Amino acid sequence: MKGLLLLLSICFTVSTSAQKAITLSGKAQGTYYVIKYLSRDTTSLQPEIDGLFRQIDRSLSLYVPSSLINRFNKGDKVMMDDHMRAVVKKAQEVSRITDGLFDITVKPLVDLWGFGVERHTNGKPSEDAIKRTLRHVDYQNLTLRSRYLIKKEPGVEIDCNGIAQGYTSDVIARFLLSRGISNYLVDVGGELVALGNNEKGLPWSVGIERLQQGEGKQSLLMMTSGAVATSGNYQRFFDEGGTRFAHTINPRTGEAIHNNIITVTVTAPDAMTADAYDNALILLGVDKGLEFIRHHPKLKLGALYIYKDTDGQVREKYSEGFFEQR
Repeated sequence: MKGLLLLLSICFTVSTSAQKAITLSGKAQGTYYVIKYLSRDTTSLQPEIDGLFRQIDRSLSLYVPSSLINRFNKGDKVMMDDHMRAVVKKAQEVSRITDGLFDITVKPLVDLWGFGVERHTNGKPSEDAIKRTLRHVDYQNLTLRSRYLIKKEPGVEIDCNGIAQGYTSDVIARFLLSRGISNYLVDVGGELVALGNNEKGLPWSVGIERLQQGEGKQSLLMMTSGAVATSGNYQRFFDEGGTRFAHTINPRTGEAIHNNIITVTVTAPDAMTADAYDNALILLGVDKGLEFIRHHPKLKLGALYIYKDTDGQVREKYSEGFFEQR
């Protein structure tokens, strides 16, 4: 997943207070999850957590045939549940702010390039195929009317994978708060959200792998609130004609990303926001991405870019205050 370069640096010893450090972990949504929290009540929350994953999958998973998202993609409208409504509303907001650089109607392009549910290795699509598919990609072809999500044009399909895991982290965080838990770190596939302190009474520390001059080093984000997400070109990709095409698709051009970015790590007030904007920021590139952050201070975004310069050297740039405690 996106977050393979996010390493958790957390001690699991029991607190000296009455609260105990508890860890839940497993696999869901095609990835891993790790949930750490402090609580006086040691009753396992695993059944409730598992139930939340199932609820969200029934709504947003492309791998569940009967899910709401699949019903929408096969038809012309669907009655949304609370999960789908929250994610689609947020996605449309981010699409407007990024002028369509983040767009959940990108699914036909994802499928065309072979990065969808049914993977294929047919290589780079033809220009004609990309142009034909682009006709179905436009977030403005979605209408939210009361509880319904409606297509304005046939052929429109949505893929929420660029935002759903961040949303899931937020849902779990809100569930923990509802149980009176105010010290936690939730990580679903590398989309992290934190609140409070760890069992030592210190901020949660999230290790960020930083690569310079071909050598790795780790820095820590100290977090008492907020979220982190990472997007990168290092997992799902194929090489053709000396170019690496990664799984992030530009909804404006129809092209799979092939820029010089290795990863971008994004901080935001919540995980769904961080998850959505890391897609747009990796497409914008280093300079335009950092400029976007400066021009949108109300979003409260931060970003660390790891990239290769024109000489092939690994470099980094980050927004002002990125490594300050949150």
